Amino acid sequence: MEKFEKLQGIAAPMPLVNIDTDMIIPKVFLKSIARTGFGKNLFDEMRYNRDGTEIEDFVLNKPQYRNAEILIAGDNFGCGSSREHAPWAIADFGIKCVVSTSFADIFFNNCFKNGILPIVLPQEQVDVLMADAEKGANARMTVDLEAQEITTSDGETIAFEVDAFKKHCLLEGLDDIGLTMEKKASIDAFEAKASAARPWV
Repeated sequence: MEKFEKLQGIAAPMPLVNIDTDMIIPKVFLKSIARTGFGKNLFDEMRYNRDGTEIEDFVLNKPQYRNAEILIAGDNFGCGSSREHAPWAIADFGIKCVVSTSFADIFFNNCFKNGILPIVLPQEQVDVLMADAEKGANARMTVDLEAQEITTSDGETIAFEVDAFKKHCLLEGLDDIGLTMEKKASIDAFEAKASAARPWV
């Protein structure tokens, strides 16, 4: 998993509330367990007409937000079913940070396991970031995980909280497999000891 340390990028405003995982990646696309290839179908029903053409006024179809790496979202983001394909689609599109007033628990935890930083802030601070994001591609935000701060394009700094263990995992680029591999020496030593004690196994 790629390390997340400091991100400076375009933030896309998406003030809709209750964006569920079926809106993030519709169930019709859940045909693979690979983590890649889902970005093109992120928010599919909001991004495309039935004939496959783009809906021009959808935020991620607008030229200034096509390369957005930060999403400023409405309340209760990622609710609905627990599909891990939702953070896969977000990450595959290129979004590395989502800010909201609240997230569904399973989606929230899945984000950390897939290199995405979900940030929970009070409504008034989300409103500040939403207004900044609405300025377009020239309004780049900085998300500093080590310092736990978001800096707007105008230089305003907003602090955020993050679980220390989840922060460590993102900073070091550790998913569940990576965490296990950190203990490789201990695992190898245990296996060698067990093999010596029970050579017939």
